[in-house]
Amino acid sequence: MNPKKKTMNWKNRRILLVSNRLPITIEKRKGGFHYHPSIGGLATALSSICTKYNYKWIGWHGVTSQSKKIESKLSEYNCYPVFIGKKDVEKYYHGFCNETLWPLFHYFPRTTKYDFRQWESYKKVNELFRDRIVEIAKPDDIIWIHDYHLMYLASLLRNELPDATIGFFLHTPFPPLEIFRLLPWRIEILKGVLGADLIGFHTYEYSNNFLNAILCLLGIDHELGNVLFEERTVKVDVLPIGIDFEAHFNALNNENVKKEIHKFQSVTGKRKIIFSIDRLDYIKGIPERLAAYETFLIKNPSWHEKTTFVLAVSPSRGYRGEYQLLNSEINELVGKINGKYGTMGWTPIVYIHRTLPFNTLNALYAIADVALITPIRDGMNLVAKEYIATCSDGKGVLILSEMAGAAKELGEAVLVNPNDKEEVAEAIKKALEMPEKEQITRNKAMQNRLRFYDIERWTKQFLGRLLEVKDSQEIMSAKIVDNEIRFQMLTDYYKSSSRLILLDYDGTLVPFASKPEDAKPDNTLLEILKKLSDVPENEVVLITGRDRETLDRWFNNLNISLVAEHGAWIKKKESKEWKVIEPLTSEWKKEIRSILQLFLDRVPGSFIEEKDFSLAWHYRDVEEEASISLSHELMTILTQISANLEIGVLKCSKVIEIKNVGINKGRAGLRFLSTVSPKGFCNRPTNN
Repeated sequence: MNPKKKTMNWKNRRILLVSNRLPITIEKRKGGFHYHPSIGGLATALSSICTKYNYKWIGWHGVTSQSKKIESKLSEYNCYPVFIGKKDVEKYYHGFCNETLWPLFHYFPRTTKYDFRQWESYKKVNELFRDRIVEIAKPDDIIWIHDYHLMYLASLLRNELPDATIGFFLHTPFPPLEIFRLLPWRIEILKGVLGADLIGFHTYEYSNNFLNAILCLLGIDHELGNVLFEERTVKVDVLPIGIDFEAHFNALNNENVKKEIHKFQSVTGKRKIIFSIDRLDYIKGIPERLAAYETFLIKNPSWHEKTTFVLAVSPSRGYRGEYQLLNSEINELVGKINGKYGTMGWTPIVYIHRTLPFNTLNALYAIADVALITPIRDGMNLVAKEYIATCSDGKGVLILSEMAGAAKELGEAVLVNPNDKEEVAEAIKKALEMPEKEQITRNKAMQNRLRFYDIERWTKQFLGRLLEVKDSQEIMSAKIVDNEIRFQMLTDYYKSSSRLILLDYDGTLVPFASKPEDAKPDNTLLEILKKLSDVPENEVVLITGRDRETLDRWFNNLNISLVAEHGAWIKKKESKEWKVIEPLTSEWKKEIRSILQLFLDRVPGSFIEEKDFSLAWHYRDVEEEASISLSHELMTILTQISANLEIGVLKCSKVIEIKNVGINKGRAGLRFLSTVSPKGFCNRPTNN
């Protein structure tokens, strides 16, 4: 390991932030180019931390123009543009990103488009990002890639910069396997993401979906989120993004925010304010929300003229047909509800169709008695967090969709199913009538959580975990014992007069093999074992999952002890008789065998191996994808059943084994260790 890298704090290293859009967007106008801050949750969230760190931001600048002047101007903001041609903007961004990945990842498979040309453009643009990063990157840089637009990038970078420190964070949901596997290029996407060292998600649901996908589609299992891919350890972790809590909590101290508050209150008067803000997108559930508000009005006529629903919708992808239809639908619904229930002095819904600046947005947060945030599916939804942060006096009620990632952290909110208009309508009534004391109790708990885990802590945690992964990779990459350690081992060996040598068999002395004849020891291995066991000071123990009969055939002529069936049976060299370690039962095998038989029939080429105290289902010699998917299903079934039986389930390389609890190689090894005691040193080297 390089000690310099281990001790180097990430704060002293340059961070290359990589996202589809730069925090600065360029617009082409008659007078030339106009530069302004980008709109969007990701750009806003990350921009708030950039002033504190040494960073460079790499991304697209919003236009297809390419010039040294643009590049020079953007460098003043620490931004490095990736120049994308007009056709690729259409196929990559408007196409594959927004017509394929966006709907699929938000559980809308019916609206997902699969176009090979768009996929090729997606790869091409990811390659443009790779080239730009390689051009800029230095050895100690931290490369932090963001979101679904660049899921192919990490592996491209890994090929060019094998030792680079690369993190990837997905800001959308990651869908269940049944949905994700619809993507024709699912394997390429998974391998692309696995080029990173750390992969971050907002919730355990998303990370589990990803881990399930790589298990069933790539055959890669994990241990506590640690994945071994191409001889590297990759960490999959849950790190929900925070907000700039203090900026929103202290917003009411801003004079401009106060002016905006007075402006709104002059229009709404003393009515209770229900507020929501979203981008124009079908995942946000805006028509469903309007239907729920109308249901509230139908069921609660006493609240007429006492509430105003302020609905703010930011324009988004208005050039696409489905978004134009959505915009028309919202306009029609707002007009219908206002026309049906409005009076001369009361408009039930105030519809704002434009992007709101910070001061206006926080003013609306401040005056809102209820925030109605009900997306059909959302990766996180920072608006919900911002609203709670702005409730500095503790008053206000958040109604939040349980389909938003933020619901996992904001459990004190009134959680609803956004598709159930009756439930949402009832939640609105409950929120409007909630006692102030209860509001304050709920909000204080959420505020304490959001204040502690803000955007800066999220950044520190992600970067800190990323460097931990790099450190562990360097430790695990040391495969060859150097001469100094080898000399010390040999010295210790010669000094000892009582040596216990525990040897695993399959995967250690011989490669994994499903058929016994393929794992049979050759003459070279038998000769090595004979030489080791002929030394009087050596006790050689071979531990394996193989059955007793097989071990007797292979090693009966050697002076070694044997452990069979993962520790169920032991035969010491001096006794030559097999003995059971402890009393065991096999009554459970009948029930489990019938389950394994079902999977045997479903997977041609698989087979069942039965031993005295264990059963195993082998699928090494069958088609990859089908067997892996079914093995995961079988593991789920067996794990559930084993809770009621005295058995354990073990998944190894292309085999699932079920055996009595308490049987394992480690316990067998400990029995031999307990019989060994030091007998001084032996300085007699041998020629063997």
